[in-house]
Amino acid sequence: MAAAGLESAWEYLITHFSEFQLASIGTFLLHESVFFLSGLPSLLLERLALFSKYKIQKKSNTPDYQNRCVLRLVLYHVCVNLPLTILSYRTFKFMGLRSTLPLPHWTVVVSQVLFFFVLEDFIFYWGHRALHTKWLYQHVHSVHHEYATPFGLTSEYAHPAEILFLGFATVAGPALTGPHLFTLWVWMILRVLETVEAHSGYHFPWSPSNFLPLYGGAEFHDYHHRVLYTKSGNYSSTFVYMDWLFGTDKDYRKTKALEEKEGTKHL
Repeated sequence: MAAAGLESAWEYLITHFSEFQLASIGTFLLHESVFFLSGLPSLLLERLALFSKYKIQKKSNTPDYQNRCVLRLVLYHVCVNLPLTILSYRTFKFMGLRSTLPLPHWTVVVSQVLFFFVLEDFIFYWGHRALHTKWLYQHVHSVHHEYATPFGLTSEYAHPAEILFLGFATVAGPALTGPHLFTLWVWMILRVLETVEAHSGYHFPWSPSNFLPLYGGAEFHDYHHRVLYTKSGNYSSTFVYMDWLFGTDKDYRKTKALEEKEGTKHL
């Protein structure tokens, strides 16, 4: 029943809109909706001082500093993300993107999305680690680290060059497999939700890292933001195995163990 309803909804979309419209404007609007709807709650929680006991750091951003982030995000998204989404359609089409019925079987969607996550994590790790070299950090990545106390929307607050640089990790998997547009949307939604959660600044009892093996989450990534860039480590985007394999999470593990032993909270 659910599958039939989904196919009917998809039939409506492909009947009333061209593939180009769906893959470009549709993708952009879907991204913006998921990003801002999932990112705004942590901003409001911080501003209203709600659920403070679950906040990872004691300090908070001022309303003006939060507003500055939101305004610049709108500018970056309209001036950088939207043109890139429109221009990338031809590339994805060449690589095999399709939007026709039937929709791919759920096993295809799951296997491709898992592949996208693993590949993205591998590429992102090395790209992110490169951004922490002195020149790239000072001229590019330092923009993202202006927010040492992150909240959900800071996940996409970055220099335009970084958007292009690390954005490659997100599109590499889909570009290689030429997925159905539906699969691409599922991947985008999950990736946005993951990065927003990782930058939320809150660690709740229901946070994914409490249940998903190898998942980094907010506590893992928050450490990356609050220490000096040469010592931050924790370069992975979703999972933790790359940092574990290459020893770039050692300081985080030591700090976490010490804080748990002493019962202290991050400053």
